[in-house]
Amino acid sequence: MAAKILIVEDQLIVRKGIRMIVEQNPELVVIGEAMNGVEAIKLVEQELPDLILLDIRMPEMDGVATVKVVKERWPEVKILVLTTFNDDGAALETLKDGVNGFMLKTAEPEKLIQSIHSCLSGVLVLHEEVAARMVPMLSERKVEKQTNEGTLTEREMDIVRLVGTGKTNKEIAQQLYLSVGTVKNHITNILQQLDLRDRTQLAIYAVKNDLID
Repeated sequence: MAAKILIVEDQLIVRKGIRMIVEQNPELVVIGEAMNGVEAIKLVEQELPDLILLDIRMPEMDGVATVKVVKERWPEVKILVLTTFNDDGAALETLKDGVNGFMLKTAEPEKLIQSIHSCLSGVLVLHEEVAARMVPMLSERKVEKQTNEGTLTEREMDIVRLVGTGKTNKEIAQQLYLSVGTVKNHITNILQQLDLRDRTQLAIYAVKNDLID
C-alpha cells in the first residue's frame, strides 16, 4: 500500500512542484495540500497521513505550532520539515517536539524521495547542509544529563551513539553483530529507561549529551 503524504506549504508554486516530485514515486500518494497549519490539522483529522512535508514559515499557524499540535494528537504521524537556511532557529525548536527530519527546499528531487522513505522507516533525516548548521547549534544548547542514563549498559550506550549518527536498525545490527530484532528490543528498553518517546528524541538526546564521537 502506498504511503499517504500531506504537503503543507503556503507558496502555491512550491507546493505544486513538491507534489509533482512526490507523485512520480508509485509508493507514495499525496492525500492533500494545505497552505497553513490550520488547514493541515483539519486534513490530518480527515485523512491521517503517514507523513507530512511541512514548511516552517506560514500565515495563520506556522510550522513550529503545527508540529506541537500534530505530535501531541497523532504522535505516529511522521513530519519532514522543509527548511531554508533562514529557518534554522525555528526549525531547531521543532526538534524537541519530535519532528522526524529536515530537508532543504533546494534539495534534489531524488534526495527528497529518499528522505521521505527514510522518515517513514523511522530514521531521523538531516540533510547534510542542514546538519552542518544545526548540530553545532544543538551542541551549544547543552542539557543536564538524565540521572537514569547511568542504568544503561555499555551495549545500550553503543546503540544510543549509533542512533544519534542516523544509523538504521539494520546498520546498527551489522556494526554490533546483533540481530535486527535484538536491536529493536534494546531501543525499546532504552526509550523506557530514558523516558523518551521515539528514536528521534533518542537521536537528539545523543547529540545534546555529547554521546557521539
